[in-house]
This record gives sequence, structure tokens and C-alpha cells, in this order.
Amino acid sequence: MKASAERIEKNTVQLEIELEAEQFDKAVDKAYRRLVHKYNVPGFRKGKTPKKIFERYVGKEIILEEAIEAVVPEAYYQAVVETGIEPVDQPQVDVVQAEEGKPVLLKATVLVKPEVVLGQYKEIEVTKPSADVSEEEVVKALDGLQQKHARFITLDEGVVKRGDTAIIDFVGRVDGETFKGGEGKEFPLEIGSGSFIAGFEEQLIDTLVGETTEVKVTFPDNYHAKDLAGKEAVFTVTTKAIRRKELSELDDEFAKDVSEFDTLEELRNDVTNKLKEAAEEKAKYQVRQEIINKIVEGIELEVPEPMVEVQLDDMLRNLEGRINSQGATMDNYLKYANTTIEELREKMHPDAVWSARVNLVMEAIARAEDIQATDEELKEEAAKVVKYYHGGEEEIQRMLENASQVSFLTDQIVREKTLQLLTDNAKFIEKAEEPVSSGVVADEPEIEDTIEPETE
Repeated sequence: MKASAERIEKNTVQLEIELEAEQFDKAVDKAYRRLVHKYNVPGFRKGKTPKKIFERYVGKEIILEEAIEAVVPEAYYQAVVETGIEPVDQPQVDVVQAEEGKPVLLKATVLVKPEVVLGQYKEIEVTKPSADVSEEEVVKALDGLQQKHARFITLDEGVVKRGDTAIIDFVGRVDGETFKGGEGKEFPLEIGSGSFIAGFEEQLIDTLVGETTEVKVTFPDNYHAKDLAGKEAVFTVTTKAIRRKELSELDDEFAKDVSEFDTLEELRNDVTNKLKEAAEEKAKYQVRQEIINKIVEGIELEVPEPMVEVQLDDMLRNLEGRINSQGATMDNYLKYANTTIEELREKMHPDAVWSARVNLVMEAIARAEDIQATDEELKEEAAKVVKYYHGGEEEIQRMLENASQVSFLTDQIVREKTLQLLTDNAKFIEKAEEPVSSGVVADEPEIEDTIEPETE
């Protein structure tokens, strides 16, 4: 087979494919043997009609069409491999010539990945943010440990304070009438959580256990229940009990109870180190983002819409995965957000275009630098994945024998090595910066749990 490729438009390639006559003749013969079993020809048993007679009975064009349908997909695939193009959509294939005893001539028009003309991608100027950890962050982290390991006491008398969980009975009325969802018994409401309508929780502060009070609120105009939106409501609320956090003192005993350390100083040092690791991880992420943004912004690159649609599909699958991990469904999310999947795709479209541009540029840099994944790196990456799911050596081997999983691992390794190359070759400008918080930002590695000490 012979194949050639010509770029006829910016992101469109035309393939010219020539398939040997002998190969097509074999395909025609196979097509005849398939079809002859599907037709009843008078005077012959089904499947036993000679080829010449069968051609006259059903028409030679039927057999040729069957043969063409069989050879075109394979011929197209071989042409893609031979020419090295990277299609992003289904091709439009035209049959120029298809006759027995003659070569098959095909023309295929297909959208391909755009050519990336790289600009400067080394010595990109960036300011490396500080990864220092402030005393305030350490104190806040230790306070978080206090809160996490607090014990609750139930009070049958006393005054409701902010931070308490009030156990309440309540009945709500609008225009003097109760409404669906407006009643509750023994309901635990954390005061200050903002889980009820604005203003509700604040009116329970300083109420006594056993006291019944009226709480007046106004439903927001965009409230999900349209019949209540914008309306005033009066809730009759009885406080039945109070659940209050009791915090342990920050001392050596606390350190022993919540961690593997014997002293508060050791615990503080461990928390500080973990905060510093988290801040360094975030600083690395921010530097990489700045480098990538500067590189991509400096390149003219038109992304074909099919690539954008694939990126959108991936983004929506990731979103649905995060929603499902929280025990919800995409339908619930769309209902809560008062949107549709079509509107969501439209809203995400600009981000999908940007992500596709980033991916194309990263691939181009990896090719330019001949960055590849070694067998050892693939095995190490597979081991990391398997370890996360508590698997063993057998799972690693199965993963490395799966072509799609190897492709995924390869992409991960090459991308990480490319990012590291860009960082190593960046030009850092020394400039005073605000310390990087160790908090989490969107789309970066999840590091919020790294301050929790290991327990015994």
C-alpha cells in the first residue's frame, strides 16, 4: 500500500491512498463468499452459486461495495500510521477507483492536530513565591487539631452560644400557613454554620434550653422552592438541648492522645514541617502554572472544535466523578445549580479551549526535547498507582500489560518530565513576595490533609 498526506487547509489533511490490485481482489473474493450465503439464487443451493452467476444475479456493484467497506478502514488506518498524521475527527473518504484487477485509489479528508510553532519555552521569567510558613498558620493548624479531637458534652440547661449545636424543634409558617419542609423535631443545628436561611441561627444565640422563641426570616429571591422565594416566614423554635465542644488543652498530654509524639513541641515541629511541605508543593504548582501560561499565551494556535469537544467530555467526566464521590449525582448538581448540561458545556467551553491549547504545546515541547518514558519509570509509576489501591506485584504486571493503561502512565510521566524541564530552565526573579499559604487552590494537588500527624 502507498499513502501520501498533503495539508490542504490550516488543520485539514488530504490523504491519497493506493491499495494493490491483488489485495483488493482478495477482498472482493471474501465479499462474494460472505454474500453468497445471504441470497437465494434460483437453481442453486444457498451458498453454492458460482461467482459469475452470482454477480449477474445480485449485481457486481453489490460485491464491490462490500469489498470496499471491508478494505477502507484498514487502508485508512495504515495510511495514518505511514504518514504520521494525528486525526482528531472521523475522515471523509472518497473512492476514486475500485475495480477488480486494478489498484484501489482513495482520497480521505480529515481534521488533524494543528501544527505547533514553538516560541521561547526556556528561560521564562517567573517569580518564585515564598514557601515560608507563618506562626499564625501553625497556630491555626494546631487549633484545627483541637477542634477535630474535641469531645461533645450535652447540656440540659444553659444559654446557646455561637459554635454550639442547638437541638431544636421548629415549625415554620408563611402567611400563617405551614409549608413543606418547614417542620423538624430534635434537629441538630450548628450555630454559625450558615446551613439555615440567613438570620435564622443568629436569632437563637442567647436563648435558653427549654425556651420557645419566634424567629423571623425572609427567603432569598432565588430560593429553590419558587413558592417561598422572597417571602417572609415565622418559625416557632424550641431549644431542647445544647451540644457543646469541649477542647483539650494544648499540652504534652494532648500530643500523646492525637499523635505518635510525646511532647507538644514535637507535634508542633511535625505540623510545621507538613505545612512547609504543603506550601512548597503549592509554590511549585504556581511556578509551573505561570511558566505554562506565558508559553501558551505567546503562541498562535487554533484548536479544532472536535478536540475541544473531547476536552469538554473529559472535564465533565471529572466533574461528575467529584460529584459522585460526595454522594450526589450529576442530575442533582444540575438541579441545584439551576442549569442544564448544554449550558454547562457552553460555560466550560473557554476552559476546554485553553486546556486543549496547553496539551498541544506540552506535547510539542516533549517532542522537541525527545522526552520519553523509560520502562523503569513506567514500572515505578504503576507501582504508585497500585499502592494507592493496596495492590501488589501482580496488579503492577497486569497494568503494564494493558495498552491503554500504559498509554495513560506514559502521558503522566512525559508531562511531569516536561514540566520539570521547563521549571529547571526557567529564569527566577528574586522579588519579595507574600508567603504562600498552605491552603488548597482549584485544580492543584490536594494537600489539605497533609498536616494531620500519624496516629499510633
